[in-house]
Amino acid sequence: MEQGSRRRVENERAYVLHTWPYSETSLLVEIFSRGYGRLPLLAKGVRRPRSSLRGLLMAFQPLSLGWSGRGEVRTLNRCEWVGGLPLLKGDALLCGFYCNELLMRLLPREDPHEALFDHYEATLAQLQHAEDLERVLRAFERTLLKELGYGLTLDRDAETGGPIDPEAFYDYEPDRGPVPSRGEGRLRLRGRTLLAIANEDYSDPGTLQQYKQLMRLLINHRLDQQPLHSRNVYRELQQL
Repeated sequence: MEQGSRRRVENERAYVLHTWPYSETSLLVEIFSRGYGRLPLLAKGVRRPRSSLRGLLMAFQPLSLGWSGRGEVRTLNRCEWVGGLPLLKGDALLCGFYCNELLMRLLPREDPHEALFDHYEATLAQLQHAEDLERVLRAFERTLLKELGYGLTLDRDAETGGPIDPEAFYDYEPDRGPVPSRGEGRLRLRGRTLLAIANEDYSDPGTLQQYKQLMRLLINHRLDQQPLHSRNVYRELQQL
């Protein structure tokens, strides 16, 4: 329920994306909520040893939240764990941090995306037991870009408007889509690969790897080539 102009929200399903210490006893909590999108909340006194919220504000766990206030940072009033998900571990945990960082970096604040929230929730569940984490991440990246208005063009030539030729090569331009290759693009893909990605057909082992390269090109473009911390952490761990 809301009273006034976004003054009070109750029983809103949400996930914690990140937290920062705020004063000696409080936390600043960035959340992703189903009805209000991404926004910051101030959790007062939550770092005190006897705080009832101390163990609840964890990433990747479904929560029911209540908050109030009109400013940029609202005040958290209530937090309840609504159960369901085991803790992520190992590579799945790193994948979860990667998804959270993408939401933090690309999703504007207070821009609701209910379909994206539902897909994020499904992604967390899939990361628990997926044998192929790459497919789970590619699906999340693709949904995120689509929700932000940057859906992939995979079956049409962006230059001519005609269908993709399976035997031809294409350069993928982030703001346009596939165009006939002139050897100048940052990523060159065969038409059959674009069509396989469009149909989610990964029977050719090389398709998923090229899909990863395509998504990295598009996401880096939206990030203005700024690095992702979660990617760097993963690379460092792989070198241990």
